[in-house]
Amino acid sequence: MAFQGIQATKSYQQINNGTPDEVFPLLCPVREKDWIDGWDYTMIFSKSGLVEKGCVFSTPHHGKEPTIWYVTQHDPKHYKVEFVRITPKEEVVRIYIVLENNHNGSTTANITYEYTGLNDSKNKWIATELDKAFEKTMKGWEKAINHYLEYGEKLIE
Repeated sequence: MAFQGIQATKSYQQINNGTPDEVFPLLCPVREKDWIDGWDYTMIFSKSGLVEKGCVFSTPHHGKEPTIWYVTQHDPKHYKVEFVRITPKEEVVRIYIVLENNHNGSTTANITYEYTGLNDSKNKWIATELDKAFEKTMKGWEKAINHYLEYGEKLIE
């Protein structure tokens, strides 16, 4: 019998303590190094040197193999960005983020992740551990970005 991946979609809303114009530029592999403790990346392709549609970069920390990221949407005018990341033989993850201006100096970040398993082990993780891991990641991200927005430095934990 051929392998069949499973897929799960998770969404989360963060409140970021900055305007969309302050938050959106931070959703970039280069700028994430400013506010995410332990973040590392290798830029593979970018005309501007920053995130943009068609940008490709890799990260070493999502699986056994480097994870390849491809930016499928980047719309600074409407504060929308979409990444597809592929960790070979493990998973494909689509990440879609839309920022909403709360008109009080804060932003609601609407974040959706769609996970697809590429092996039995990842299928099991999606089915049994994803919910807890996703919530922990989203809360950690929210805390880190808000710390950066308030203090201008990375939160080290």
